[in-house]
Amino acid sequence: MSNAHAHYPAGLRDAPDRNRRLRALLAGPDLIVAPGAFDCLSARLVETAGFPALYVTGSGVSMSALGAPDVGVLSFGEILDRVRRIADIVSVPVIADADTGYGGPLNIIRTVREFERAGVSAIQIEDQTWPKKCGHEPGRRIVSPEAMCARLAAALDARRDADTLIVARTDARATDGFDAALARAQRYREAGADVIFLEAPQSAAELAAVPRGIAGPTLVNLVEGGRTPLLPNERLQQFGFRIAIYPNALTRVFAKAGQTLLTTLASAGTTTGQADRMLDHDALWSLFDNTRWRALEDRFAFTEANHELGK
Repeated sequence: MSNAHAHYPAGLRDAPDRNRRLRALLAGPDLIVAPGAFDCLSARLVETAGFPALYVTGSGVSMSALGAPDVGVLSFGEILDRVRRIADIVSVPVIADADTGYGGPLNIIRTVREFERAGVSAIQIEDQTWPKKCGHEPGRRIVSPEAMCARLAAALDARRDADTLIVARTDARATDGFDAALARAQRYREAGADVIFLEAPQSAAELAAVPRGIAGPTLVNLVEGGRTPLLPNERLQQFGFRIAIYPNALTRVFAKAGQTLLTTLASAGTTTGQADRMLDHDALWSLFDNTRWRALEDRFAFTEANHELGK
């Protein structure tokens, strides 16, 4: 982090070298665990909990910003705005879901350029047709391997920083079976993708086969209630995965906690019984560097009284 503005609060500080840091983590010995975030609150929770990276979940953004499930109605501009805000509020590397790239080659080039400018360190492109579907829901359709390799070629050509990672996701497990998905995934690696994401393996045996079958770093997606078994991170690392994402763990917890709180408020007429499940006022404001925001304001504030005293 730049020392020049170290006194600035989260949201205003620079976060240099995130791409290089993520590339170094990928080359290191430890599994990179990246919980999902969909807004500034969830992003701050991920960073302050000590995780080395976070994942911007397209489905979480769709639900929180549009009130829609992950059915491909989120536009490029809407996801970019949320990605930029999240990247601003944290200093850890950000992995962002860019769906199919939002169009043809020119759209993909623009997506990569804009995501990089927003502070994203890894950009995920998938091989579904548009509108895409959630990787753990039915109804997915995929493009040809050649079409996906063309998407990757555009993405790789567009990036400005060689340390920016391009993540290639395949949804072929649902449409063509595991072996075909693995073959596609390896083809995407050969096309230049930095990280391979084979969506929705359906057993521990399939999970174990993914890193063995790919000559490069692999990412695993853990979806509570989804098609992939939720194995411990230690076992996933033993299999050889380099990144594990938990896209909507926080989304689900927030929704459940909110239901509980509102049910209690409706029945009891007060929230006092839920106090131990909340951050109090000071703790919530402190999560967002309240002291630094106030100190920065005071440093540059002008008042008539101070002006008169200085005369």
